Amino acid sequence: MDAVTPRRFWLCADDYGIAPGVNVAIRDLVARRRLNATSVMVLAPSFSRAEAHALAALNAAGPRVAIGLHLTLTGPLKPLTKDYVPLAEGAFLPVATTLRLALQQRLDVAALTREFRAQFEVFANAFGRPPDFVDGHQHVQLFPQVRQAVLETVTWVAPTAWVRQCGGSLPLHRRLTDPKGLLIDWLSREFRARAKNLGIATNPAFAGTYTYRANADFAAIFPGFLDGLPEGGLVMCHPGHVDAELERLDPLTTLREQEYAYFCGDAFVAALEKRGLTLN
Repeated sequence: MDAVTPRRFWLCADDYGIAPGVNVAIRDLVARRRLNATSVMVLAPSFSRAEAHALAALNAAGPRVAIGLHLTLTGPLKPLTKDYVPLAEGAFLPVATTLRLALQQRLDVAALTREFRAQFEVFANAFGRPPDFVDGHQHVQLFPQVRQAVLETVTWVAPTAWVRQCGGSLPLHRRLTDPKGLLIDWLSREFRARAKNLGIATNPAFAGTYTYRANADFAAIFPGFLDGLPEGGLVMCHPGHVDAELERLDPLTTLREQEYAYFCGDAFVAALEKRGLTLN
């Protein structure tokens, strides 16, 4: 009997640039071939041209990691454009407020578009090219009004990039304990339809959301993300080392260490082999 060819999928570490400890951890996992994609927060204070070069250098001997743009629209980070609205004390609004305004059609699409174009420009200046793919911090790319600005900007400045949709591959009864996953799955329906109409590619499936409670057992949770994942599916993750900058900017801290440790270990490799998946 012929051997079954493993299915390739994307394991994407979000938030490159948010803090030095996250940047180091992501680059280490790429070097170990335990990640094959990462998305970059270009407006984070810990992102720089040097951090971009250190990441891009991992592809010097051949493609090892897809590098995407992690569009950011929520606080406590601040916009690149001076005329962006609405703000709270000079920073983006919290994600819940941003989603509420988007659902109410109360965001300024022109301001969104200008901000996204600015983030694309910083990425291109740092890496010397457009991103391989585009997604959003806290899944903002899926929000009403925001998705219009995101997809139109992609068609203008990165027409070969694919965009992240977050529709899951698991059956509904397996996702009832994941309200965040259900919400972004619902938001992804319109996002996928709009992307298709514009001729923009999307990932065929998505996984990776969980409750992010302090007592979460990532090693027990992760293998379930792989169940039913098709060729080209994407699993989101957030590995990193905790430092003061991460603690200042994001509530997701110690679980990043847990994710990093899991991806370094043998259990991760065994989970892929059991399900016929590969990152290569």
